[in-house]
Amino acid sequence: EAGRTLLAGAPAGSAVATAIAALPAQGGPVTWVAAAQSAYLAAAGVLLVLGRERLLLAALSPLLAGAAVLPWWEPGPVLRSGLPALALLATLAVTARVLRGTLSVPAVTGAGRPRLLWSLPYGLFGLAAAVLVLLQGREEPYAVIVLTLSMGPAEWLLYRYRGLSVAALRATATPAGFLLRSAGILGLCLLVYLAPLLPAALLIGADPVGLLLLAAVLWTALLLQAFGAAWPSAGICLAAAAAAAAVVLFRLPPGTALALPLSCGAAALCLSACALRLLGRPSPHA
Repeated sequence: EAGRTLLAGAPAGSAVATAIAALPAQGGPVTWVAAAQSAYLAAAGVLLVLGRERLLLAALSPLLAGAAVLPWWEPGPVLRSGLPALALLATLAVTARVLRGTLSVPAVTGAGRPRLLWSLPYGLFGLAAAVLVLLQGREEPYAVIVLTLSMGPAEWLLYRYRGLSVAALRATATPAGFLLRSAGILGLCLLVYLAPLLPAALLIGADPVGLLLLAAVLWTALLLQAFGAAWPSAGICLAAAAAAAAVVLFRLPPGTALALPLSCGAAALCLSACALRLLGRPSPHA
C-alpha cells in the first residue's frame, strides 16, 4: 500500500508543483528548473519514506563532489549543469528500482489506505511554509538559500530531539522534572539550529531577526509534525502566513518590513508553547 500510494502521489505532486511554477514563469528555463526540482523532491520523498536514505545520498554523490571542489576550482557551465542533471537522473533511477521492489511485495491483508483528510494538515502546513518563505525571499532572496541549506541540520536535530527526550525520560522520576528537561532540550535544539544561521544572515546582508524567527517557526512546526501533532502546526503557520501576506498585499500597518518578523515571532511563541504542552509529557516518548 505504501508503494502504491507513493507511486500515485509523488508524480502528481511533482506535476502540480511544476504547473504552479510555470504560470508566473511563462515557460522558459525557469519552468525546466522547477520541473527538475519538483521531480527530485518527489523522488527523494519516496526514498525517505521508504527508509532508503543511504541510496539517496549515493545518488547525490556527483552533486556533492562538484560542490566540494567549488571553492578551489571553477568547473564551467557544462559541469555546473551536468552534475545536477546526473544526480537527478540517478535519484529517479534509484527511486524507480526501490518502488519496483516495494510493489512486488504482497500487501498486508485487510490494510487500507489512509483517508485524504488525514494528510490535509500536512498540505496546509506546506502551503503556509511556502507563503512565509516566499515573503522572506521577496525581500531577501539569498535568505531562502540559507534556509534550504539549513534543512539538513534541521532534520538531524529532529532525530536528536527524540533521542534526548528518551534519555530525559529515563533520567527523571516526576512529570514536573521531565517538563523542565523537555524545555531545556527544546531550547538547546533551537539554539543549535539557529546559531549558525546568525553569521549566515550577516554574511548575505539579510535581517537576522526575521530569518531566525522564520527558521524557528519552520523547525518547531516540523517537530510537532514528527510527533503526529499536525493540526496545531498547520493552523498556527497558516495564521502567520495569512497575517503577513495580508499586510504585504494590502499595505496594512505595521508595514511590509515588520509583517513577517511579527507574524513569525508570534507563531514561534505559540508553536513553542504547543511543543512544551504536547511533548513535555512522558507519553509521546514512551
